[in-house]
Amino acid sequence: MTLKLIYPALAQIFWTFVVLVIVFLRRKKAFDNREVGMADVAVSTERYPEPARLAAANFSNQFETPVLFFALVLIATHVGAAGYAMAALAWAFVATRIVHTLIHTGGNDLRRRALVFAAGVACLFLMWIGVVVAIL
Repeated sequence: MTLKLIYPALAQIFWTFVVLVIVFLRRKKAFDNREVGMADVAVSTERYPEPARLAAANFSNQFETPVLFFALVLIATHVGAAGYAMAALAWAFVATRIVHTLIHTGGNDLRRRALVFAAGVACLFLMWIGVVVAIL
């Protein structure tokens, strides 16, 4: 049963690496196009062009709500709440993180991004309820 949660956790970790590659490629492009130099970004990343800043902001996002996700996966595994419903919620959360990245690093439509973010938080809340129910 507990393996059901390992796969979405591994997928989320993989996605974080994907976002890091996006950051690297966008920053490299900024250097290659001479939009920034080393002195421009040695102290602050504000001088990077918007696409690179958006990718970096999204990379930072991968360490915000996903922290709750990983904690819930570990707790759910520990208390025996790692059933199909929990796995479905975990995969749904990972899907929201992927869509959030695509929106954030794409057109950055804040309304769509906020809806997807809220859906991800709802998945986390439902996972939390599942853990609490399993404990009780």
